[in-house]
Amino acid sequence: MKPRELIGEAEVPGGPPLRLVRHDNAFIIMLDRNELMSSRMSGSEKALASLTCQRLGARPAPRLLIGGYGMGFTLRAALAELGSDARLVVAELVPGIIEWARGPMQAMTQGCLDDRRVELRIGDVGAEIAAGRQSYDAILLDVDNGPDGLTRPANDGLYSVQGLASAQAALKSGGVLAVWSASPDRAFTQRLKQVGFRVEEVKVRARENGKGPMHTIWFATAP
Repeated sequence: MKPRELIGEAEVPGGPPLRLVRHDNAFIIMLDRNELMSSRMSGSEKALASLTCQRLGARPAPRLLIGGYGMGFTLRAALAELGSDARLVVAELVPGIIEWARGPMQAMTQGCLDDRRVELRIGDVGAEIAAGRQSYDAILLDVDNGPDGLTRPANDGLYSVQGLASAQAALKSGGVLAVWSASPDRAFTQRLKQVGFRVEEVKVRARENGKGPMHTIWFATAP
């Protein structure tokens, strides 16, 4: 078995650093001993985008907010689904993630960050949500490990009642908040309903071939 090769480290505001490692032909982003994401398992991240776009239907000039970039699977899947009139804001807290995307993972990035429909903002997606008022047709969150975070305590605020109410205020009528998680969370489902979302919970395999661990995606539709 080939050893893992450390490619680099990236500082996380308010949290421990992330490490990018390469194993055979795969890239893995790690927090301590935890694998946060791997290029071998992209199915559920792509589903976050494709299933959201299906629920939006044929809205004219849709505007989406994606937080965060990760390895770009969600962004690339959304770009493949949406037309030339779409606009996508990508909020990524960790500058090193984008440096990796433009550096060692450039081939996998496939130029998605330079697509004219994409606006990259380095910063907290929570601040982007708070600044919006009926601005987005969809907000897609793949932040930390889901509602039960690992990376930094401040991420928990996104999934609190207050954070969810802020997300609802940033959505247009009938807009969709889509949330990725490594595991189910009954309490989070109840918080979504408490805020007034119509909630659908979907189980998706981690790998595109239908294998790997089961991940959870919530699709919460605003009134």
